[in-house]
Formats: sequence, structure tokens, C-alpha cells
Amino acid sequence: MQKKPVSDEKNYITPEGHAAIEAEFTELLKVERPALVKVVSWAAGNGDRSENGDYIYGKRRLRQIDSRLRFLMQRMDLAVIVDPAAQQGLEKVFFGAWVTLFSLKDDTEHTYRIVGKDELQPSLGYISWVSPLARALLGKQIGDIVKVSVPAGEEEYEIIDVQYNPPS
Repeated sequence: MQKKPVSDEKNYITPEGHAAIEAEFTELLKVERPALVKVVSWAAGNGDRSENGDYIYGKRRLRQIDSRLRFLMQRMDLAVIVDPAAQQGLEKVFFGAWVTLFSLKDDTEHTYRIVGKDELQPSLGYISWVSPLARALLGKQIGDIVKVSVPAGEEEYEIIDVQYNPPS
């Protein structure tokens, strides 16, 4: 079985995640890039470009911005916006859910939100829908026990809450 190229893969994303990508794209395209083009044009007019730091570093940064713009454009083109508020069967864990787990190993609670690959923020508990933990949670509901393989072995969690709005 041949794996699909990454460029053909669906990019599931929450509305907030899509808005963040659009905002970054707009900022780079409308603000940062035009300002940098002015600096590079000014630096190019100063003569010898081989030792002109403003020109050399400006051109490098322009290439980085253009690369990032292409990447963001590709991600937006592949985006499939999934609005958690429109989910059916809100008692189950689906994309966009906030899930609170009770660790059966160390009696602690953890809350995670299942989001798209472009929205990862582990410090906020945002995990990708393709992560092992998220895959184990999808389709489950409150009271279910899930087993997740981790480097240290296997951990078990009980789902104690599922919400589609940020927990208070």
C-alpha cells in the first residue's frame, strides 16, 4: 500500500486555527514583506551588494518569508474547517473536543483539546488529532477507559469530561 503524499492530505483545522493561519499570512504578505522590500531596495542602491549586510540579510529574510507564505497558502488550500460547535453526538470525543482524563497510573487529571496539526500548543494541552493519545480518544465517551502506548510502556486513562467549549 502506497502512502499519500503529504500535500494531498486533508488539513483538519478548527475555525480559530484557520483564522490564526490567515492572520499570519496577511501579516507577512501585507506588512512584513513590503517593509523588507523597501529595505532591500534601499540597500541595493548603496552599491556593492557582496558586502552589504542589509541587502544580504534582507534577501535571505525575503526568501524565508516567501517560503512561509507558500507553506501557509498550501495549508489553507488543504484546510477542512471543522467547527466543534456544529458536531453531532457531543457526548463523544471528536475533533475540537476538550477532554479531561483521569490517569489511573498516578491519580492526576489532564485536559487536552484535539486540534489540527497546525494548531499544536502542548503547553495549552492542544494535541494533534493524529497523535496516539487523540487517536485512542476519538469516538469514546465519558466513563470509557483508554489505553495509550507511551515510551515507558502503556498508560490507562478514564475519560471524565468531554466539552466542545473551553472548560471554565
